[in-house]
Amino acid sequence: MSSIFTKIISGELPAYKVAEDDNFLAFLDINPNAKGHTLCIPKKEINKIFDMDEDHYLELMKFSRKVAIALEKAIPCKRVGMAVVGLEVPHVHVHLIPLQEMDDMRFTKKEKLTTAEFEQVTEAIKAAL
Repeated sequence: MSSIFTKIISGELPAYKVAEDDNFLAFLDINPNAKGHTLCIPKKEINKIFDMDEDHYLELMKFSRKVAIALEKAIPCKRVGMAVVGLEVPHVHVHLIPLQEMDDMRFTKKEKLTTAEFEQVTEAIKAAL
C-alpha cells in the first residue's frame, strides 16, 4: 500500500509544496511543530533512511540543505533544526523545523495554522529558494 507521501507525490493528496526536483519533494508539515516546519522526501518510496543507497542519501541531504537555507531566510528563527524520525509514516522524510527554543524540536508541541498562513509560508520559502 502506498504511503501518504507517495499519494502526495502522485497528486492524489494535496500539499503545500515548497520545492521539487526529479528525485525529491519538500512540503509543509500539516501538523507542524513550528510555523514553517517542512518535510523533505525522496520521490522513491523507501521506508528507512539508511536503506537508501549512499548517493541517493547524499542527494537528499543536499536537497534538504537547500530548502533549510531558504526556510531560514523566509521564517525568522534562531536556526533550522533537522530530524529524521520516520516512525509515523513508512517513507523516508527529513523534518526541517525553524527553532526559537529547544522545545520546538519536540514532536509533542504543535502549532495550528490557517490555510492562509500555510499559503503565505509556502510562498515565502519558494521566494527564498
